[in-house]
Amino acid sequence: MQPSPQQHDDTLEHFTAHGAAPLPPADASGQLDHDGARIWYATYNAESAAGPDKDASAGTPVILLHGGLGHSGNWGYQVPALLAAGHRVIAIDSRGHGRSTRDARPYSYELMASDVLAVMDTLRVDKAALVGWSDGACVSLVLASQAPERVAGVFFFGCNMDPGGTRPFVMTEVIERCFSRHSQDYASLSATPHDFDNFVAAVSEMMRTQPNYTADDLARIAVPVAIVQSEHDEFIKPEHADYLARSIPGAQLIVLPGVSHFAPLQRPAQFNRAMLDFLRRIAG
Repeated sequence: MQPSPQQHDDTLEHFTAHGAAPLPPADASGQLDHDGARIWYATYNAESAAGPDKDASAGTPVILLHGGLGHSGNWGYQVPALLAAGHRVIAIDSRGHGRSTRDARPYSYELMASDVLAVMDTLRVDKAALVGWSDGACVSLVLASQAPERVAGVFFFGCNMDPGGTRPFVMTEVIERCFSRHSQDYASLSATPHDFDNFVAAVSEMMRTQPNYTADDLARIAVPVAIVQSEHDEFIKPEHADYLARSIPGAQLIVLPGVSHFAPLQRPAQFNRAMLDFLRRIAG
């Protein structure tokens, strides 16, 4: 039995055993050939799920970009909340992750951002809000920097924009459980199910060396941004989150108490409130 969004899974024991809540049935899904990869996406239309929680931000398309080594199914607690608030939702598996493929080139956040833009073009989405988690947050801010006219705002959760923003890596039980789930999901979803070790090595190299945004780069970002940092994030220094919020014009710093890098899974209701508040703010 899946926990409700109101329940807690702080240790990720439930996530390791069962994954996130299942995504609702998509209104459409497909794969897009783009720049050496096949990019999987799914769309969820609010008209089929809008309820009493529908608010002033309704109608703004929202693109969900998952973290490194994960896939779109990790957003199982967020998609229903967004639909109930009246949003069209687009979930994308980053290249090489989940059901998306990749070519032999090294991973880069810029390449992943171009994939998102290609999906937007295919779906004829002129402008969308981006909700990014970890690597997905980097992709979101890179896209906002490169194509601000296409981005209504960025909810940037749990990531760095230069290598100095990360803590020294320490394996914990929570990280180990998440890694175990990612391994299981990769084997069941990927077109190369036996290539998990190489996949991890390639993504880890990207994380180690990218992104490399300077303060001047950040100062040129011209879309609404929320920098969202968990109180107990295992990977990102809190002072880096503060630096990002100070360096991006008009950015808001949001601290989520009691959770770690895996807040969307640990305490979905708390994460969803912050996400929906941001979407209402940029709509207003």
